[in-house]
Amino acid sequence: MFTGIVEEVGIIRDKIPAGPALRFRLTAPIVARGLKAGDSVACNGVCLTAEEVFPDGFTATAVPETLQRTTLGSSRQGDAVNLEGALKAGSPMGGHIMQGHVDGVGEVSAWRDLPGGGGKELTLRIPHAFTRYCVEKGSLALHGVSLTIAGIEAETIRIALVPHTLSHTNLGGMRPGDALNFEVDLLGKYVEKLLGFVGKGAAPASSLDAASLGKWGYGV
Repeated sequence: MFTGIVEEVGIIRDKIPAGPALRFRLTAPIVARGLKAGDSVACNGVCLTAEEVFPDGFTATAVPETLQRTTLGSSRQGDAVNLEGALKAGSPMGGHIMQGHVDGVGEVSAWRDLPGGGGKELTLRIPHAFTRYCVEKGSLALHGVSLTIAGIEAETIRIALVPHTLSHTNLGGMRPGDALNFEVDLLGKYVEKLLGFVGKGAAPASSLDAASLGKWGYGV
């Protein structure tokens, strides 16, 4: 589990084919200090397992499913990667709950400066199937960064980024046309599941209306 607060921007040092998978070696001296083999690390929002840990970084392997669903397959040697170690009990939760299970890839549409030097607004497009989980002022993870949605129009999402986020993650270097891993808020998926089914083997619950709510004791 992660929170979307990036600890370090690492660098891909090597990409090594491992059958149909890819083994990455990343330079990340800050994250490596508290890491041991077997620990989880979010790499651009993708949960990977540290295999070998060195003073200046670590290695991790991405399987074909991960390579197909994320931008890791198209990443290149020298690319910057947002890194976050797994959440520890008692640690501050500054972002929102994230699993590191990327839902898909969005595309940067445009940037615009916010007035008063207050950062920039990012516009991106994500597949229509996932916009139902996005709400204004709700959370969305992009490349492993916990962000707040400023507005939604069809498949277009607007997000304001403060200067600190722009300078402490790799998002500031993104350009129109670039791809970003995204993970929608997990809570929305559970709510959808619970509203759609009332029990094991039950048909979808389609009678959720004002009359039903009144009958069940809810004032509407």
